[in-house]
Amino acid sequence: MPSGTRYWTVVDDDLVVMESADRFLRELRLARDRAESTTKSYAEGVSLFLRWCVRTGRDWRTAVRDMGLFMLWLKWTPGDGGQHVTVVPGPGSKPVRGQSRINKVLTAVRMFLTHAVVNKAVPAWVLEQLYELGDDRDLPYEARGENGGLRYRLRARHRLQEPETDVDRASDEEIVAMFLACRSARDRLILLLLARVGLRRGQTAGLHRTDLHLLMDSRSLGCAVEGAHLHVVRRQNENNAWSKRRASVWFPVDFLVVQAFDQYAVERFELLGAGGSDFLLVNLFRPPYGSPVTPDAIGELVESLARRAGLDRPISPHMCRHAMASNVADAGGSLDEVQALLGQKNPASARPYLHPKAARLREAVERVPSPRQLSEGESR
Repeated sequence: MPSGTRYWTVVDDDLVVMESADRFLRELRLARDRAESTTKSYAEGVSLFLRWCVRTGRDWRTAVRDMGLFMLWLKWTPGDGGQHVTVVPGPGSKPVRGQSRINKVLTAVRMFLTHAVVNKAVPAWVLEQLYELGDDRDLPYEARGENGGLRYRLRARHRLQEPETDVDRASDEEIVAMFLACRSARDRLILLLLARVGLRRGQTAGLHRTDLHLLMDSRSLGCAVEGAHLHVVRRQNENNAWSKRRASVWFPVDFLVVQAFDQYAVERFELLGAGGSDFLLVNLFRPPYGSPVTPDAIGELVESLARRAGLDRPISPHMCRHAMASNVADAGGSLDEVQALLGQKNPASARPYLHPKAARLREAVERVPSPRQLSEGESR
């Protein structure tokens, strides 16, 4: 757009913009302040729904009646440009899309059709096909009302049961091996920002040099936070890096991160000089030199470090974030400290990041006195 803001939209086979979908995605980006990547994900889901409607001769305004058939189509129809129109799955065939991917598509379609109902583009009865009336008894306790009464809500009709898959943490041994496999000061700094500070890859790629305050006293910079720290600010970045949290937040950094930054600053000056982009992490070894590192590049770096270190499993940036949270808890950190260091609003959001070490679990069991010790204490 003229302002520089970007969002994804949907076009037909003649590259004509689909007006209703474009209005929905534009509102999602501009009026609801969603990330550009979110509009991309939703545009992909809406385009699949519209493609299914065209291929099966349905009107997208009323096709919600056959949402079950759409889910079946999603499960078995390849997404290779629509070359394979008819798919006949045989015994033992592997689905093209899993439950999680199908549910994400359905979420995008529900929001698109709800937006169309509000704008009088589709009949109002479509909402009855999308949602059913439910209560809050299946919600977590924190999500219920404080008055204790039964509350009703709209619940999605179409949703697949997803298998529970927990994200594991990267072990300390794996992180050390990956650190030793780094070939540059920049790569070492990236790994420490993920595993020692706990940043997401989008937050890491979106850091600017002015976001780092590594002095013991930063009041000369207009910052009242004590000690070495960095700020994560939500911006519209040219490398599509995006912070999920709308409000700016700061994170403390330790001496290892400060030392890694010093080494990277020397490396960057030797290769690029004093100028260049204000982004903290930039391309040093391949063109375009000086351009900001992308979130996808950080993911590829972590995967390549795991292979280079000879690890027996792939490691993702998010596993490094889990490692940081677990190490804080293993070192005696409380849940509210872990929550703050992760930049989470809800205390419950930090719990999935906790992976207590086996030794800590063993110590917890051994602290429980045996029945013999209890009986001896009573007899005394």
